[in-house]
Amino acid sequence: MHGADARPWVIALMGPTASGKTALAIDWAQRYGGEIISVDSALVYRGLDIGSAKPTTAERAQAPHRLIDIREPEQAYSAGDFAVDARQAVSEVHAAGRLPLLVGGTGLYFRALFGGLSVMPASDPEVRAGIERDAAARGWADLHAELMRIDPIAAARIHATDPQRITRALEVFRLSGRPISAWQSEPAPAARAPFRVLKLILAPADRGVLHARIEQRFDQMLAQGFLDEVRGLRQRPGLHPDLPAMRAVGYRQAWRHLDGLTDRAGFRAEGIAATRQLAKRQLTWLRGELDAFWVDPLLAPARAEGLLRLALG
Repeated sequence: MHGADARPWVIALMGPTASGKTALAIDWAQRYGGEIISVDSALVYRGLDIGSAKPTTAERAQAPHRLIDIREPEQAYSAGDFAVDARQAVSEVHAAGRLPLLVGGTGLYFRALFGGLSVMPASDPEVRAGIERDAAARGWADLHAELMRIDPIAAARIHATDPQRITRALEVFRLSGRPISAWQSEPAPAARAPFRVLKLILAPADRGVLHARIEQRFDQMLAQGFLDEVRGLRQRPGLHPDLPAMRAVGYRQAWRHLDGLTDRAGFRAEGIAATRQLAKRQLTWLRGELDAFWVDPLLAPARAEGLLRLALG
């Protein structure tokens, strides 16, 4: 007969964008001796502050935060990189006798940490449609040249007249920020994690509530100077719109606007629509997390904390 599982706990506070994860995580970190480990592919980049809804200086002063501002926006950062960094962070938090709170909505990062990365991202119709539009506007030779910049190993194997393989390679990179050649050389999934995980999904049951929060937050970002932030980023000589940092929701639309491709109203509409689409993709992924508990932050705010207390004993 096996003994009880003695591995320490990790709390995964998951959910779509604008669902209130940051505020709840800070509250729990303060009351349960926790440290927040960000699970967000935009928050790793310095300079992406307003448009990524990065916790403010005041919020970060209320609770320790990790894996925020660890890369320049010109630098690559993959899900595999995150898994290594997050395991180290979890280990350090446990060693300090504190509770790790994994907080964010980047599903690929959670999957890399908990289950390894033996399978590359599934095809995404929306991303593929974007690549097709790029091809119609720029030509497949130009897209192959883009692939050569981001993944020279794959580009050397794929002919410039092979749209199917170019599309897949670019799709994988745009979804994950990681070259397809790196995925293809991925080792087997990691061994059993040295911790137990309580997965809590924070999501309003009424999608209209989430959409209203998304719109309100986007307008707040604009008022805080989001476009000025992107203007500053555009001055960096190594930064271009094909980099993963600049493909983050909001930043991609802001770059198009500052290129003169949309007016102010069009940019706002595009940004809000893209954020809603992100939330929809996140919810689709989260529905596949069969061992997670769903919590409506408005209808049952105490449910999440009840589950937390039950796990911690």
